[in-house]
Amino acid sequence: MQPISGYGVAKVLDSENPEFNKGDLVWGMTGWEEYSLITAPHLFKIQHTDVPLSYYTGILGMPGMTAYVGFYEVCSPKHGECVFISAASGAVGQLVGQFAKLLGCYVVGSAGSKAKVDLLKNNFGFDEAFNYKEEADLNAALKRYFPEGIDIYFENVGGKTLDAVLPNMKIRGRIAACGMISQYNLDKPEGVHNLMYLVSKRLRMEGFIVLDHYHLYPKFLEMIIPHIKEGKLVYVEDMAEGLESAPAALIGLFSGQNVGKQVVAVAPE
Repeated sequence: MQPISGYGVAKVLDSENPEFNKGDLVWGMTGWEEYSLITAPHLFKIQHTDVPLSYYTGILGMPGMTAYVGFYEVCSPKHGECVFISAASGAVGQLVGQFAKLLGCYVVGSAGSKAKVDLLKNNFGFDEAFNYKEEADLNAALKRYFPEGIDIYFENVGGKTLDAVLPNMKIRGRIAACGMISQYNLDKPEGVHNLMYLVSKRLRMEGFIVLDHYHLYPKFLEMIIPHIKEGKLVYVEDMAEGLESAPAALIGLFSGQNVGKQVVAVAPE
């Protein structure tokens, strides 16, 4: 039986690969285990150790790259544009919102609890945020927050949320399809009924996988490291202690129990 694999931070204890030396700190695909034998490494050496190592599972790792690629590369944002982010308090969404604010955009996020809504507005600097569970009519909610329409939608949810977003997009708006977490565990995925707006509003909707963009990682670090050190970006982690807590932490993601990036600390730094 093979362990579950996922993104993690690790220390090299021994290496026969010339690219990695004993003692190197790395991030990338590892196993859910205390010790891993990695024969085909998809790993990055950690160069900046003056930040928490856990950041390399989040803001400086795959989620950070995902936010960077989806917002800057896919959506081509401009100063002052109107940006909506679903699942906005998660590992990716919280960063997309802050990137947008750094660019001078108007930013609204949706989340699944009052605590998360407060986090978006008070910690991450979103202009507005709402609890989608308390909105009987998502279309009306979006019209309330975006009376003139949405320029950029960062899609993390799918289903009914995407259905409500499409008629509220501005002409030639852009949608980065990052994920659709509301659909993953359904026996029959919810249909999207408003696809006609892709044509009538001349929208551009692009799905993307961050694995295709890791050649941009050095460029990403050049942008984000100064912002972190200057305190211009806030990053929230939800830390579970011990490998035995990993299954419950994973299951909790699908019901929105986590606040921020879900991390499991297998061993102390």
